[in-house]
Amino acid sequence: MTAQPSPPVPRPATPARDVPRAGTPVPDVSDPDPEPGGVVTATLPAEAAEPPAARRPGLVERMGAPPRKPLFLGLTASLLLLVGGLGGGGILRRDPVLTNSPLGFWRYGHGAELATALMYLGVILMAWAWVLLGREVLAGRIGGRAVLSTSLVWIVPVLLGPPLFTRDVYSYLAQGALPLFGLDPYGVGPEAMPGVFTDNVHYFWQDTPAPYGPLFILLAKSWAWVTLQTGSDMIVGVIGMRLVMCLGLVLLVWTLPELTRRLGGRPATALWVVVANPVTVIHLVGGGHNDLLVVGLLAVGSLFALRGRLVLAIVLVTLAMATKASAAVALPFLVMIWAARMEGPFNRRLIRAGMLGVGIFVVTFGAVTLAAQVNLGWLPALSAPSMIVNWLSLPTGVGEFVHTAIGGIATLPKQPFINIARVIGGIGLAAIFVVQWWRSREGGPDAIRRAGIVLVAVALLSPATLPWYLSWGMALLAMTAWSARGLQWLVFGSLWLVIVYYPNGEAGLYNWGYLAVCAVLAALASVSLLRPDPLGLGRSRAVPAEPAPARADAAG
Repeated sequence: MTAQPSPPVPRPATPARDVPRAGTPVPDVSDPDPEPGGVVTATLPAEAAEPPAARRPGLVERMGAPPRKPLFLGLTASLLLLVGGLGGGGILRRDPVLTNSPLGFWRYGHGAELATALMYLGVILMAWAWVLLGREVLAGRIGGRAVLSTSLVWIVPVLLGPPLFTRDVYSYLAQGALPLFGLDPYGVGPEAMPGVFTDNVHYFWQDTPAPYGPLFILLAKSWAWVTLQTGSDMIVGVIGMRLVMCLGLVLLVWTLPELTRRLGGRPATALWVVVANPVTVIHLVGGGHNDLLVVGLLAVGSLFALRGRLVLAIVLVTLAMATKASAAVALPFLVMIWAARMEGPFNRRLIRAGMLGVGIFVVTFGAVTLAAQVNLGWLPALSAPSMIVNWLSLPTGVGEFVHTAIGGIATLPKQPFINIARVIGGIGLAAIFVVQWWRSREGGPDAIRRAGIVLVAVALLSPATLPWYLSWGMALLAMTAWSARGLQWLVFGSLWLVIVYYPNGEAGLYNWGYLAVCAVLAALASVSLLRPDPLGLGRSRAVPAEPAPARADAAG
């Protein structure tokens, strides 16, 4: 109901600050993400029609007034992951706090089983909280600030625990420590350096050289040095390395509002897709994966490219490549954006932009390599991930399937089937790249969107795929426009990817019964995004089928 206008009053002698009347639409200046192309407005209730100075926003309002149920449900999930992770996660071989203490039972036998159960309960509650938050976003009841503050509340507890669903962070520290002991991280694996750093590395990577770029080696070496100064306290090492990787999350969050508007999406939706996502909270942050740094550098590089600062954009994406080689596929798309901004015949513009891009890349990559005091031995070491054999890589999965099908007729080795399928996958990936790159010749936001598509293709068609690899492209695609159906598929895929590895970091990809149960639960969650009562157990109101503009309120 709109309040009736009051009778006219005498005009004051001196101008006074206008105060909105009850029922007057006003711009929402507290929400950082109004809809592209318009201003989000709100209707002030009668009791709120007062001068701004008379009402100071509290903590809840400054957080964007996040909905309490998903906020506290997700916080409970994170705390369960923290407590359960101390016994069921990627724990230290010898924990300086729990080992030989009254709480040491949590790491062994029935204690470890209970800890693992708590972690799975945490995953279920996190999934539930994420879906509930998504309903609020789709219904337009909250804005970007509420999604971001909720995500941060979920993230903080997992920053403090052991690695979740992985042991990779121990490999990072060991690879960073190798140069400190005069060893080449691109020539030897962690086993060449006995000690606490090596003891906690997964056996699969003990003799494997580092497959990461010089920027990552520089960062890992720096934090390994700090860890050594603490008496090789691996708890400090793990938490510190995780915080270093979270620099990427900071870059991603800083970039997201503007980049989302340029790519045609909604910031609240994008934050829900890429920051509040359990893959980010549990795998990228909880697992401490360096992919988090990669996606942050990719996002900020893309934003500067669209702003026209192409030199800085190429420098930033080169740094992403100097962390993980997969980021290199985004560089040609930045060249295309640069060429589109030049004048003259297209071929000349493309050649000129390409030469400038290559020059910037060589200087940047060379400087980082010199700073890290390593050589180009990284390039041969890139073959290390191909040692991973699992069917998340589509070519690998096809090769395994064909081998199994033929196995009923003849006994043949499996590896040749996998190798042939990987070659075919590589050809398909090259074709996708060429098509998407050429279609991006108009430059602008479309080039960034197509770069995201290719990055997803790289994750799926490379010889090896791990759940967190899909974050490379999703960090960019999250900022585009999403349909409700697309978000449902996102929920299914994300939740299923969270649990294809066990809490202790071992793969569960060939436990078919386990995967089937998880797939059913993920499907139920995806349906629940739009249908709060998918099983028909009671009456419930359906969520709007399409993302709606965020409703502003006093909290923003």
